[in-house]
Amino acid sequence: MKKNSNLTPEQENILFNEATEPPGTSELNIEKREGSYHCVNCDEKLFNSSTKYESGSGWPSFYESSPDVFETKTDYILGYGRTEYHCKKCGGHHGHIFDDGPKPTGKRYCNNGACLIFKPTKK
Repeated sequence: MKKNSNLTPEQENILFNEATEPPGTSELNIEKREGSYHCVNCDEKLFNSSTKYESGSGWPSFYESSPDVFETKTDYILGYGRTEYHCKKCGGHHGHIFDDGPKPTGKRYCNNGACLIFKPTKK
């Protein structure tokens, strides 16, 4: 795992120690512009803004990721299994996938906003 030297301590803790930011703290929760979301560590494009939705969870949520950008594993930190996802390119932890999202996928990629860079579409 190659770490970007510009990461904040919070970003490094989330990405490489599988921490979680407090809910409701990311400015990306209210981001509504058209664009894409990238890994803050390696700049891999992870999500399109068209797949973002308000889940009410307190974290930026998406119902679909870019193709083949994540690896998953099951974590039991809370005493039950949850599907955790990591950037395939750099290994950074981004969040968890739940089966309570909207159509068409039914998935909720619950992402730490601190680990994303939003890039608006240039018009």
